[in-house]
Amino acid sequence: MITQTLHDDITLVEITNSLGARVLLSSLGAGIVSLVVPDSQGRMADVVIGYDDIESYRGDGPCAGKIPGRFANRIAKGRFCLDGHEYSLAINNGPNALHGGPTGFQNRNWHTAEVTDNSVTFTYCSADGEEGYPGCLTAHVRYLWTDDCRLELQMWAEVEGKPTVINLTNHSYFNLGGHEKPSVLEHLLRLNASRWLPTDDSLIPLPEAPQPVAGTPMDFTSAKPLGRDIHADFPALRYGKGYDNCWLIDRTADGLTEAAVLSDPASGRTLTVLTDQPAVQVYTGNWLDDSPVGKDGVRYRDYCAVAIECQDCPDAPNRPDFPSTRLNPGDRYRRTIEFRFGHA
Repeated sequence: MITQTLHDDITLVEITNSLGARVLLSSLGAGIVSLVVPDSQGRMADVVIGYDDIESYRGDGPCAGKIPGRFANRIAKGRFCLDGHEYSLAINNGPNALHGGPTGFQNRNWHTAEVTDNSVTFTYCSADGEEGYPGCLTAHVRYLWTDDCRLELQMWAEVEGKPTVINLTNHSYFNLGGHEKPSVLEHLLRLNASRWLPTDDSLIPLPEAPQPVAGTPMDFTSAKPLGRDIHADFPALRYGKGYDNCWLIDRTADGLTEAAVLSDPASGRTLTVLTDQPAVQVYTGNWLDDSPVGKDGVRYRDYCAVAIECQDCPDAPNRPDFPSTRLNPGDRYRRTIEFRFGHA
């Protein structure tokens, strides 16, 4: 079942499956507003943080549930070169550019291009030079919600006029016990990643990245609580006041690969994340204390939820050793992320 409403210029679309589980999507930032899924007893809970006041999504620091772009994550010093041309971006995160800038895709109202019985497609046209990026880019995001509680995100884009760089992800924050629960640090996380990207103190990957996770607090190759090592005396964890780091997914074939499995021992809910992206950024909500007032009047606090962002590598436009994020006219960028909800 699908319900479509308008809030001034913002379109809200709710999709409910045969179990009564539902997802609420917004054209503002092409984002996820709520995700209500059952536990093993059939009890429903909303497992993503967000806001009752839809206006709170405009320019919110956490970027809750939305699609950042044109380039998610960081670009060092807000500069990169393509074909001998240097491009300058807004500096909005220490010395670096983050998530496409202050008016990035997450803060734009996307066009609601198509609504079906179980899907919605949002489209955004980004002009040549917007936030400093070259080329006229058209981006599309399609959300599909299934009866087995699988949320599929298909993201694709084309550019005209000039080559550009692109890196899209979804920035939802999950607490599988329910969005109102105070902490996610007892959740168990397993990553299909034996290498990670060490960074400097501004979270830009170092020249020697990637490095093996073995023997470090960055090792999630076996499931462990998010809070077990989060306060360890380790540079990466000091820089971000917790995890805000990128891992390279161990891929053995093309197509979708399991990137992460998150589970909540208290509720029994599980989240399996699959993607065809090369990397995954895990952010343990280290700076959520100043978030807008949350749903049901909840005040979100640090470490109350975790973002699992499948994407390309941070600062890839300046790192020829990383997978390329270049998009040429005539080519198509295409990425997929799946969030599969279940229970133990």
